Amino acid sequence: MAGITTHIIEDCIKGKRKAQNQLYSQYCDAMYNICVRMLKNTADAEDMLVKSFTDVFSKLSQYRMEASIGAWIKRIVINNCITYLRSKKSMDEWDDKYDPVDDSHTEPADVDYSVDTIKRAMMQLSDGYRTSINLYLFEGLDHVEISEYLNVSVSTSKTQYHRAKKKLVEILKTLN
Repeated sequence: MAGITTHIIEDCIKGKRKAQNQLYSQYCDAMYNICVRMLKNTADAEDMLVKSFTDVFSKLSQYRMEASIGAWIKRIVINNCITYLRSKKSMDEWDDKYDPVDDSHTEPADVDYSVDTIKRAMMQLSDGYRTSINLYLFEGLDHVEISEYLNVSVSTSKTQYHRAKKKLVEILKTLN
């Protein structure tokens, strides 16, 4: 499928279903994967995907083409996932009172984990830790961007990422 053009975006704004289907089809799998990584289970991920694309179509007239449409949609998806996690009060780890941590010994030496093992370990992380790892490693955000998404300081973002990474290594050791 060819990339999303300005014409398709304009047709989506006008409510044309064919164009909306094209936009959805182009991005639904990638956005669903983000939802699953952040929310742990498929039912919540599916609900969040529907909510996010409802938001995309209702807010598409606000899209200013300053970033790619995919990046714009991704921001909506991540924001919705974070809002959902916060509504469950499951991101307790996000606290500006954390002190910096020494994570110099968190990397396992010469261990080769399967993708399935890493996925299982990720699902055992708390929502806050899993969010930190996902935003940094999988979504490619830096700590400044993460701090803006989560409304925390940059140092808190860094600390949470390092703590999450340390916890993930601990979990991986128990699964091996």
